[in-house]
Amino acid sequence: MKKIEAIIRPEGLTAVRNALEELGYPGMTITEVKGHGKQKGKEQVWRGKEYKVEFLPKLKLEIVVIDDDVSKIVRAIINETRTGNIGDGKIFIYPVEDAIRIRTGDFGNNAI
Repeated sequence: MKKIEAIIRPEGLTAVRNALEELGYPGMTITEVKGHGKQKGKEQVWRGKEYKVEFLPKLKLEIVVIDDDVSKIVRAIINETRTGNIGDGKIFIYPVEDAIRIRTGDFGNNAI
């Protein structure tokens, strides 16, 4: 099992959610986060005054998948969120030792 953690633009969530549901992965965790990468924020104008927004709003999507599905899940996230512009986000993949569904007591892949 692997945990896929994706930092994406908020406007990409609906498309990603729909794509993952079509792939059989309707469950995910979404957290509102703020941050920046190489772009280091962006300049904005408000009431005629320029200021720099250093930490931009993003969403962190977390999903645990079976090993065989990692590449298709990652491809779906990329296909639905890539604009080709700075700030599209990042994807991280981590190994997961085990998973347990609390309601049923299922372990491993059966718990996903």
